[in-house]
Amino acid sequence: MINVHPVRLGDYTFDGNHIYIQSMLNTEAHDIEGSVAQAVELEKAGCEIIRAAIPDMDAVKLIPALKEKISVPLVADIHFDYRLALAAAQAGIDKIRINPGNIGDRENTKAVVDECRRRHIPIRIGVNGGSLEKELLERYGSPTPEALVESAMRHVKILEELDFEDTVISIKSSNVPTMIKAYRLCRERCAYPLHLGVTEAGTERMGLIKSAAGIGSLLVDGIGETIRVSLTDSPVKEIAAAKDILKAVGKGSGVEIVSCPTCGRTQIDLIGLANRVEDATRHLDKNIKIAVMGCIVNGIGEGREADIGIAGGKGKAVIFKKGEKLCTVDEKDALTALLAEIEKL
Repeated sequence: MINVHPVRLGDYTFDGNHIYIQSMLNTEAHDIEGSVAQAVELEKAGCEIIRAAIPDMDAVKLIPALKEKISVPLVADIHFDYRLALAAAQAGIDKIRINPGNIGDRENTKAVVDECRRRHIPIRIGVNGGSLEKELLERYGSPTPEALVESAMRHVKILEELDFEDTVISIKSSNVPTMIKAYRLCRERCAYPLHLGVTEAGTERMGLIKSAAGIGSLLVDGIGETIRVSLTDSPVKEIAAAKDILKAVGKGSGVEIVSCPTCGRTQIDLIGLANRVEDATRHLDKNIKIAVMGCIVNGIGEGREADIGIAGGKGKAVIFKKGEKLCTVDEKDALTALLAEIEKL
């Protein structure tokens, strides 16, 4: 695996030692009050990087308003107009998302690069199937992984020729296998930090499934320094989804719940209990694994790797720790007893 070229973003460093969670405001760009409120909500939810669309000069006013209320880095999403990138940089933006090949002649690009270098602002190159150059589409026939990577490398080369290497790359596709292969090819080609995401992933249910498959597969391979789960929904839900993906691949923190799918031996309301445990522990600031099992016979053994757990029987529940029984309680007292033991951890 290629060692990642470190890129600084405020107090963060994209070097593979931490996976940063980000999202994008979906409020109207000129709605400053609404955008600020959503950004504050995102930061409270655990978002580590917030991106905002800057479609015109009037929208640049959003940048200082956001910077005043949030402490996480802010990214300006710029398309085509290099002057918007310059204005965003001068307004205090922390990072710019732009494609160097789409903002006019070389002098325009140089102006942006010089401003970003002077202010220590990294640039994210964002390529996806919808933005692929016409010539590449004609040559490859469709937005193939190879075409997407070639497009990204073209933009990278422009920055390198201008002696700029504070670069982050995203190569997104709405097709999960294409997205996975494109990022793997890109990692073989270069060492710049990668921003992972499945673009246009869909509504909450399918968007989470596609993002987990695509982002999760790459993270397991050790690929990716920052992630964005794209949902046609509230961006706050993207943060919860991203956290769950990170926990699922062993790169997150916080409470992880494992629970069995129930079977004919189950004699308690395991589904209800598991949901109540999840709700009661969702915001705990503890890196622990909790097992919620439906069978006293097998549950304790199957939940042995958990820090704390509960296994149900007929009207009863056993609380256990690292596979060792602690106590037996009535089913109605199961959640209270479990939470009391969690509090001791």
